Amino acid sequence: MAISKLSNFRLPLMNLVRMNGVPILQQLQLEEKLLRTSSDNWCIINDGTPDPAIVMGISGKPAELVDVKSVLRDKISVIRRFTGGGTVIVDHGTIFVSFICNKEAVPGLQAYPQPIMAWSSLLYDEVFHGALDYKLRENDYVFGSRKFGGNAQSITKNRWIHHTSFLWDYQDANMTYLKIPQRAPKYRQERDHSEFICRMKDILPRSDFIDRTIKAAETHFSLTSIPLDEIASLYTTNFDPSSTILTAEELEATIETKDKSLLSQAL
Repeated sequence: MAISKLSNFRLPLMNLVRMNGVPILQQLQLEEKLLRTSSDNWCIINDGTPDPAIVMGISGKPAELVDVKSVLRDKISVIRRFTGGGTVIVDHGTIFVSFICNKEAVPGLQAYPQPIMAWSSLLYDEVFHGALDYKLRENDYVFGSRKFGGNAQSITKNRWIHHTSFLWDYQDANMTYLKIPQRAPKYRQERDHSEFICRMKDILPRSDFIDRTIKAAETHFSLTSIPLDEIASLYTTNFDPSSTILTAEELEATIETKDKSLLSQAL
């Protein structure tokens, strides 16, 4: 069924939360709480996270996805989030955008991974209108053949979340902490990170991207801005989030025995 837009007076309501530099773990824990305990629709935009951190999907295996020895040596946090998807290293150059919706919020949208991805790509068509060769490729947002946005999702009985880490900028050195995953998208063609990803800052200014994203969301929803500090008072339900930082012991346990003595000498 085709996804249709409603006239303005019938647009579904959505709360907009704009954040600046909130730690990514705090953001993930907030999103899971809103997904599981709220009945409202939400758009959460977080402009950067203070310190570099690696974020893995719920089923990610550190030894297959990251250079564990380097991560431990340099004390880089590794977070296992509550959604699926791949692995990314994020920092102050990353812009995060999340949509948390009831299943009936988008008319005609079936609450399955690929239809949600397709809907999101249409929304970002509005954001990147006129930009160089923007498209959804497999499960990534790309300019041409280079990835600039990675996506993850979780779908519950009545709700879903689709969140994206946008690489507005990044440090090349940070990408060395990541391995090429065994289940990489076909279009990657085994390229290393330097040849596979690109920076959004070469396409449009940071503030323009955020403003355009909000404007695009307003074509689908009626937005109401809510400050971050008001959410706690609105939603007081106790909730135990599943997104967590992996401990050094958990990471060390993934290293082969022959490498552990080398790691202890390096530390």
